[in-house]
Amino acid sequence: MTVRKIALTGIKSSGSPHIGNYLGAIKPALELTKDHEARYFIADHHALTTVRDKKLMKEQIYDLAATWLAAGLNPDEVIFYRQSDIPEVFELTWILSCLTPKGLLNRAHSYKDSVDKNAERGKDADEGINCGLYYYPILMAADILAFNTNVVPVGQDQKQHIEITRDIAQAFNLAYGDTLTIPEALIREEVKTIPGNDGRKMSKSYNNVIPLYAPRKTLQKSISQIVTDSKGVDEPKDPDNCNLFTIYSHFATPKEVEDKREKYLAGGLGYGDLKKELFELIDSIVTDGREQYDAYMANRERIDWILEEGAEKARSIAGPLLQKVRHAVGVQ
Repeated sequence: MTVRKIALTGIKSSGSPHIGNYLGAIKPALELTKDHEARYFIADHHALTTVRDKKLMKEQIYDLAATWLAAGLNPDEVIFYRQSDIPEVFELTWILSCLTPKGLLNRAHSYKDSVDKNAERGKDADEGINCGLYYYPILMAADILAFNTNVVPVGQDQKQHIEITRDIAQAFNLAYGDTLTIPEALIREEVKTIPGNDGRKMSKSYNNVIPLYAPRKTLQKSISQIVTDSKGVDEPKDPDNCNLFTIYSHFATPKEVEDKREKYLAGGLGYGDLKKELFELIDSIVTDGREQYDAYMANRERIDWILEEGAEKARSIAGPLLQKVRHAVGVQ
């Protein structure tokens, strides 16, 4: 009998999921459930680094849970839980922090990016940077290591966090014996970075997202705002340097993509026409999910029940792992 590998991923509850989340994280994570044991969570404590509004936090947790469930997550087959419901993760975070070199955290992208932005604005290096952001990679490591994770599906920009997790786990095992599973990053090469409607990486922080389960009119408006150059309908266009074409290629069939590529190069296809086609294509894909999403958001008690059931299952795994860690370090 083949033992299935364990896959784990989580999404921070800091804004409504968009098609970049769907293509880069949710869809590949759900595909992994076919041949992996899956453990997926809502990273609400990670969101505390930026979210300061209690009502907004609660709303975003429900939003995220409803999105994953509507996208096809089956809670009978996947352990689905809220990060904040697993106290073992937070104790493990402290233990791991005691083995993590400060220099490793200094090199983390999340921290370095904030320092660089401060430098650009002429501010002190650490101005406005909270310790939660600085310790973010250790909490992420605990999220992963608490569940004996083998693979973590992540975007290219999160690969470093898995490398940090591996470093921390290896340091622990070297100091205390073989206790923690060393995870691997699983990156889908064809979905490295999804461009937003302004051409930059699709991100809630850039406000350039195409929402996933928004009403039709909202989806249509967002797609209509995709930035293009000023070339006319009859002019040849470059499909390899057009974010509209790139987004389209993630949803259309290979034959449709090749057909549009030929029309781009030859001329005769207007950006407006492709935007209309992209809207209809995405809308047809998300219609069923949108209806399920709306149903979940109208019945939040059901979401609570699903997450509570998932937390019980998750703690039955994280608890024994933490006991092993406590015994290894000598506090039990």
